[in-house]
Amino acid sequence: MRPILFASKCLGFGRCRWDGDTISDHFIESLKARVDFITACPEMEIGLGVPRDPIRIVKDADKLHLKSSGTGCDLSADMSRFTDKFLSSIGDIDGFILKAKSPSCGISDVKVYPRLGPCDAVARGHGFFGVEVLSRFSHLPVETEASLTNFKVREHFLVRIFASASLRDIKAKGNRA
Repeated sequence: MRPILFASKCLGFGRCRWDGDTISDHFIESLKARVDFITACPEMEIGLGVPRDPIRIVKDADKLHLKSSGTGCDLSADMSRFTDKFLSSIGDIDGFILKAKSPSCGISDVKVYPRLGPCDAVARGHGFFGVEVLSRFSHLPVETEASLTNFKVREHFLVRIFASASLRDIKAKGNRA
């Protein structure tokens, strides 16, 4: 049984980044022949077009907001609704590869700003989609394309996704032997 992975759509599956680009990643390309991918771009799924104004995480009164840098529109509720609906319906999954530093998909290195407009980041944290993936799927491997450039991280990730797929196969066949 082939592993089933979620991957951020911008990682070689579609031109959906804010600037209309896609990111070519050699490791993900090599996985395409060996795993089944489920992809999505959370930003496009909440109705943002391509190209679009970048979004950023803004900390206001100790609460994080996902905002459009061009319009100032708060996208937090839309992103939360999409994330809940999507992750609740994802089905069998063996792991996640998310876009590093993304305000939607990032898992540890996302810049948090005190306001919109020119200013320095005040912290680093999780993207809105990424933090929910970590919370709901803490038992599965969740990495970014950037972290998978590290050989040991990549090796550990591969062992876990193929072991998870093997366990799914055993469960499906009902054969414990």
